[in-house]
Amino acid sequence: MYAKINRLRNSFLFLLLVVSLSLMSPASEALDNGLALKPTMGWLHWERFMCNTDCDTDPDNCISERLYMQMADVMVKEGWKEAGYEYVCIDDCWPSLQRDARGRLQADPKRFPGGIKKLADYVHSKGLKLGIYADVGEKTCAGYPGSLGHYETDAQTFADWDVDLLKFDGYLLFSGYINMSKALNRTGRSILYSCEWPLYEWPFQKPNYTAIRETCNHWRNFDDVFDSWSSVKSILDWTASHQDTVVPSAGPGGWNDPDMLVIGNFGLSHDQQESQMALWAIMAAPLLMSNDLRDICPRSKQLLQNKRIIEISQDPLGRQGYRTAKGNSFEVWERPLSKKRLAVAVLNKQEIGGPRGFAISDVPGWKYCDPQCNVTLILPQYKEMGVQAKESKLILYVNPSGTALLTVTPISKHRPHWKKTSAKHDQIIL
Repeated sequence: MYAKINRLRNSFLFLLLVVSLSLMSPASEALDNGLALKPTMGWLHWERFMCNTDCDTDPDNCISERLYMQMADVMVKEGWKEAGYEYVCIDDCWPSLQRDARGRLQADPKRFPGGIKKLADYVHSKGLKLGIYADVGEKTCAGYPGSLGHYETDAQTFADWDVDLLKFDGYLLFSGYINMSKALNRTGRSILYSCEWPLYEWPFQKPNYTAIRETCNHWRNFDDVFDSWSSVKSILDWTASHQDTVVPSAGPGGWNDPDMLVIGNFGLSHDQQESQMALWAIMAAPLLMSNDLRDICPRSKQLLQNKRIIEISQDPLGRQGYRTAKGNSFEVWERPLSKKRLAVAVLNKQEIGGPRGFAISDVPGWKYCDPQCNVTLILPQYKEMGVQAKESKLILYVNPSGTALLTVTPISKHRPHWKKTSAKHDQIIL
């Protein structure tokens, strides 16, 4: 009898852990446009191609309609669309330096001779969606015309062009983010709204995530990602140190955006690429690649198209994971999934030596696997680890700057109903 009571107790404790992770009461209602019910997936030009406008000497890599058409072609032919990546997104440097005679934005006529509407039609013909970039202020970061004073006009222009996503950048004019959100909704076209409001407010004050979630479908919080492990680490560190504030705001319709995936470029080892992919999935982050899909190494392609990682990213429960333990140069991040499962990422932050062992029993959620849990290892390579008892001695070996990603499913005769709640994000120091 005591053993049965103890199993019930531990099953209930596991339930409390997962429900705490679940954050079943978001900070507010999401932007009511019916979009981004799961984290957005697609491709965005900025980190890889930046503001390269020299199409005379570098026609294959300059910001032009040709680049986006080629990416759309590859996304269909090489399995990206099938894997779930659906947006082809233009960032800065696409417009002409002058608005047209009617005050509307216009694409650079040399680099986009067909205009944005023709490009949108081409992307749509591939079964994909087109994203575009604008700025809340007078000028974009690269000096092109901004939307200040033109929010209604620009929103309607994007709708007329059949654009599907707007990335809206810029600082200090926080009311402008709200005004553009309202203007987009008034067009009657479904345009996913990605904003950078909190990124620019954090240096001055804690942002109002209730207002942000009601305004945007996803939002940047921290610095631009660079093609380096130090950049990826800084994003993870910032997110963990602010998780009590940012995690409760995430859920269907609105997501925290840690910026682009730089997998398949030059700055990350393969282990570091696996870490970015795993942690972005745990964080329920938009998966917006910035790389050259026309020339990407097979291992990076396989990683980005890994269906088991994408299933974690797109899990219908729609809850963001967070860091639950740290110590001895390891971090543990956990995310609640549908069907009473947990996704677990064990990150080895040490950047010297060889693989290091991490006991699965040190995962905070593991001690509640009473009597057993089923374990599936996803990274570094897929393996069904089978049913593991609470007292399991299983060791995960993780390469320097690499991550072991796994899912854990409790096995219990008693599976109580989960009630909505919220919780602080307590971390265990290992």
